Amino acid sequence: MSIFSRSNTETATTDAARPDLAALTGDYTIDPAHSTIGFVARHAMVTNVKGSFQDFTGTLHLDGTDPSRSTASLDVVMDSIETGNADRDGHLKSSDFFKADEFPTMTFRSTKAEALGGDEYRITGDLTILGTTRPLSIDLEFNGAAKDPFGNERVGFEGKAEILRSEWGLTWNAALETGGVLVSDKIKLNFDVSAIRNA
Repeated sequence: MSIFSRSNTETATTDAARPDLAALTGDYTIDPAHSTIGFVARHAMVTNVKGSFQDFTGTLHLDGTDPSRSTASLDVVMDSIETGNADRDGHLKSSDFFKADEFPTMTFRSTKAEALGGDEYRITGDLTILGTTRPLSIDLEFNGAAKDPFGNERVGFEGKAEILRSEWGLTWNAALETGGVLVSDKIKLNFDVSAIRNA
């Protein structure tokens, strides 16, 4: 995932000012124990329901000197969805929504990254849900790099994105007597990721 990507016009000056980026070049594995992949959906037009996925794996390749070579991949187990309500979780796993038995995994594969200025970046890739693949852009904030007490070299970032779930075939809904629908089409995604450099 190229969280260090820059346009060609600013590469030389930015590299000169930020030599630390080159030092972060390498392969990383996302640490699920210290990372969160979450979402927010509007419910009954009046409140937000928050949830997250508890089982996921991901890898990053960062190249601080040639960001175009940076990549990211993420695999999320749909059966691991949690919203704080067992009945709702079961419904989300069912054929009305994620069809977790038929489509057990949601995936993201990066295709492009760009700098927005400062520590703000955007990563674009292919998101696959229910066998449907569509592009997704995620806005990222780079949180820095550090070595933890166990000697692991870590990088961290926060990300956010929005999707229309209907574009991936997630169309189940119910009409409200007062107008509107039970579940919003727009879903907010949020990421809080810590990744460890591979040995």
